[in-house]
Parts: sequence; C-alpha cells; structure tokens
Amino acid sequence: MKILIASSPFTGHINPMFSIGRMLVSQGHEVAGLSASAMRSAIEGAGATFYPFPDAIDRDYRDMAAVFPDYKDIPPGLEMSRFYLERVFIDPIPAQDEGLKRVLSEFSADVILADNLFFGAFPMLLGSSLDRPPIILCGTMFLHFRRDDGAPNFAGLLPAQNEVEREAYAVIAKDHEEVLYLPVRKHLNNCLWRMGIKPLAMDAHEAAVVLPDAYLQLTVPDFEFPRRDLPRSISFVGALPIIPRQAPLPPWARDLDGSRKVVLVTQGTVSNHNFDQLIIPTLAALANEPDVLVVATTGGRPIEAIASAIPSNARIATYLPFEWLLPHVDALVTNGGYGSVNQALSFGIPLVAAGLTEDKADTNARVAWSGVGIDLKTQEPTSSALREAIRAVLDMRSYRARSARMAAEFAKMDTRSEILSILDDVVRDAAQRRGRARAI
Repeated sequence: MKILIASSPFTGHINPMFSIGRMLVSQGHEVAGLSASAMRSAIEGAGATFYPFPDAIDRDYRDMAAVFPDYKDIPPGLEMSRFYLERVFIDPIPAQDEGLKRVLSEFSADVILADNLFFGAFPMLLGSSLDRPPIILCGTMFLHFRRDDGAPNFAGLLPAQNEVEREAYAVIAKDHEEVLYLPVRKHLNNCLWRMGIKPLAMDAHEAAVVLPDAYLQLTVPDFEFPRRDLPRSISFVGALPIIPRQAPLPPWARDLDGSRKVVLVTQGTVSNHNFDQLIIPTLAALANEPDVLVVATTGGRPIEAIASAIPSNARIATYLPFEWLLPHVDALVTNGGYGSVNQALSFGIPLVAAGLTEDKADTNARVAWSGVGIDLKTQEPTSSALREAIRAVLDMRSYRARSARMAAEFAKMDTRSEILSILDDVVRDAAQRRGRARAI
C-alpha cells in the first residue's frame, strides 16, 4: 500500500504522525511525508520519502517567535487560540492543498493520513470522495468534538456536575462563540471561498472529526470526557510507540539507579521559550528533597537557557531517549503536551500539570478529571505549589493507583493492529465506492 502522511510542522504533530509512518514502513508499506523542510530528518528517519511544503509556507515553526514576531506578546486564552487557528492553521490551507496535489501527481497514494490540524485536507474532504484517496485524520490533541454539557473546548473546563454548572458553561460558550468561533469560522470560509470551495457550517475542529473517512484518537476512552453520541468516524487507538533513539543516553544515566524517586519535568517543544514558567520553579521546588532526583529536558533549547543555578539533585539534557527514561520515572511535571501526557500514562506515571496555552488547559483538565494527577490551572506555578503537588502524586497511593489503572487500559489496546485494520477498511471501502460509481 502507498500511504501519504501530511503533518503540521510541529514536533508534537510530526512525532505521532511519523511514529505511525515508521510502523507502516515496518509492515512493508511505501510511505511519503509532506511537511516543512525543517522536519525532513524526522520524516526520512521514519523511512518515508520526504516532500516539502510549497515555498510560501515552508518555514521552521519550531521557533514561533521568528515566524510570527508578535507571538510572544499574545496572552494565553481566546486571543492565543484565535491566533493559532487563523494564522497558523487556516492561512496555509491553499498552499497545503497545493502541496497535497503536487505529491499525489508523483506518488499515487492509496490513502492519506494527516493530523487533526492539517486543515489543508479540507478542500479534498469537501469535494467528491471519488476524486481523491480516502483520508484519515489523527487526533494528536484532545478530542475536538462538542461536549454533552455544552462547555466550549479550549476553556479547560471539567464536565458539569449539575444544572448550575451547565448554565454557567452556556454563558462561557456564548462568549467563546462570539469572540473565537464565529470570527474563526468566517476566516476559514473566506479562505475556502477564495479557493472556490463551499463553506463549512461547523467549526473547523468538528469538521476535522466528522468529514474524514476515519478519525484516529491517539488515547484510550478513559482519558477522554464521556459523550453520548460520537461520530462513527472516531476510533480510540491508544498510545503510539515511542520513536526510538531520538537522543543518546546522557552521561549521568547511571544516576537513575532506583535509590531516589525520579521526577521528570518538561515544557515540550512549543511553549518552552520561558523556562521560568515550569522548569526553573520545579528545580527550586525539589532542590532540598533528598529522596528525589529531578530530570529536566529543554526540548532542544540549550541547557544554558536555564537562567538559574542547577541543584545538585537535578540532571539536565536538551533531549532524552524516552524509551529508556520513562520506565524509571515516578512522576511527570508537564505543561500538558498531549503526546507526552499519554506516553506517561501508558507507563502508569502520575502527573502534575501546569499550562494554559494551545490545547494544554483541556489536556490538563482531563488529568484532573481522570484522577491520574493534579492540574494546577496556571501557566506559571509557584515553587511551593509545585512542591506540594509533586509530593502528593509521589506519596499518595490514589494517584499511583489511578495511573496504574490507566496504564492497564492502554495495555489492552493493540495500537498497531487497530491502525492497520482501519487503513485496510477505508481503502477497501473507497475501492467499493469507485466500483459502484463505475457500474452506474
């Protein structure tokens, strides 16, 4: 089978998409990858043939402030969400669509896989299914579908417990609709109109779930808020395998010898421009804990960017091989990157979460709701709040027990078989549709 994987040019999207790509290559499939040139090595490292984005959008989005100089001045919340949706994910649609068509002219894919924010798939999805390969989108973030309690996504709200909360959520939802979703929908439909494509009657996030031939949510049902009426397109497929050998073992690897509890802290690869938000206060919080070894990863930034003294019980690296590290970790301190959270839970690691940007408030709300950790509900937690929360998840049996139960749910999932089966199903169904159309 020939498979085209298209990915938004962010590490948190590239890694899961080409973890799937690596899996497909190992099964003998031919894989091509479309993304920014900055992601070429990751794509080729998975065994895929690389195709770059068109020049207009071929940028290195790992440094958002370089691509968008006003990025650092945008506060967390609705303004940040609108910025991402309009400028980062909607404006590239025409060029992404051009890139898909260019690759398909050289690489006759049997199926297209893309992440849930690769909105460049919309033009094909809004056309005839007979004129394109089947398309599968992958949920690399929390499930972007309407909630039973009426709460808006991207507000970090727990499921409503009573009518009073539902009424309060309705007020919040109205504000989100006016400030975020209506203007973003107008922006998206103007983009589609300029391309000669019919408008969407729903939000972009919901369209990404409803329109494709299949939608793979990269978690287990127990880590998603319950809903009564999910679209048939959705399949929960568990956590993807960690891409191996992304970094060498650190020189201090032997320090993780089991004599101390290991706390891993990371700000990921997007919201890591200011280590004062999480890494530095975590190092300070645990500096005097004799039974704890703190491991921090800078997500590719130089270690010297940590502008504070490094405590004697801390170990730092730019990147770390997570396939080696996670089995040693007793707690994860995170700003809420979806992939990192799910990987940690698949190992039964309890969490302390503190992050409000991008999708992080909603991911962290799921951490609290599922009982696998503590959501500090802030972008910049204090060292004292971090210490209290970290000691709680390390010392209280309830967090470890809930995390262990979550790991058992992940273990029940045969992620590889689920994904391969869904791929086979959509390709077979597409062939049958074309056969019926030719017979008419």
